[in-house]
Amino acid sequence: MSFGDYEPFRVDAGGVEIVGMKGGDGPPLLLMHGHPQTHEIWHKCAGDLARHFTVFATDLRGYGASGKPKSDARHTPYSKRAMAADQVAVMRHFGFERFLVCAHDRGARVAHRMAMDFPDAVDRLMLLDIAPTLAMYEATDRAFATAYFHWFLLIQPSPLPELLIGGNPNAYIDRVMGNRHAGLAPFAPHALQAYRDALASPGAIFAMCEDYRASASIDLDHDRADLERGLKVACPLRVLWGQEGVIEQCFDALDEWRRVARDVSGRALPCGHYIPEEKPDMLLAEMLAFFEADAP
Repeated sequence: MSFGDYEPFRVDAGGVEIVGMKGGDGPPLLLMHGHPQTHEIWHKCAGDLARHFTVFATDLRGYGASGKPKSDARHTPYSKRAMAADQVAVMRHFGFERFLVCAHDRGARVAHRMAMDFPDAVDRLMLLDIAPTLAMYEATDRAFATAYFHWFLLIQPSPLPELLIGGNPNAYIDRVMGNRHAGLAPFAPHALQAYRDALASPGAIFAMCEDYRASASIDLDHDRADLERGLKVACPLRVLWGQEGVIEQCFDALDEWRRVARDVSGRALPCGHYIPEEKPDMLLAEMLAFFEADAP
């Protein structure tokens, strides 16, 4: 239940340094984490995955030890388009033009954009516990806004959310992560500390807020443009979500994904939002079945 023989790496992805862990042997697999976390979310399944894949577990732009660039009025540097390009640059740096992707939460939004902007790069795509961003904003009601209060806090203009969270970053981590189905129980102490340390690092809170500000503005513009052009995710897409979580309660996940993707399958798992840490063995089985489906 660790990264074992993985090796750390740092890649200059067009001016933003992306940090991660690399290990294993086999088809290339990119793993992307969500909010407010880092690549550490994969620690419970990293060892097993390395027996089947060449695994890259990265910190997204703005998270963990990766770069946290300045932003602009449109939040362009934190658009999912920019964040997806970072990750493609990492994979190309290591010689992979086409690869498998599994991503959770914010990373899954980056992966969705990656599949749209770089369709030749993504072989098969697995998304964990999200519905499409545009669908979630358009269907917002009291239940969703209450459960995902941070979506609406973080998009407020700087510096208000940064000041509020910066007064006690650990309280923010504990509230956002601990207010789900299983509380803080699924998180190993070293992983939880890694998330706390990451949020306390310089520039991290601003970058996190910019990620969300972009999702409520420029990212929606990109999503609407795809819909207007009739573009959809072309690669096979497997969607998993927690049956005790907000996606199950507020959305029809498969129906929403079939509106924006051509080849969709998926199901709810008996857990909450943090699938890689709540049900790592079940996730591993799903990943092997889906990613090895076309293997000779």
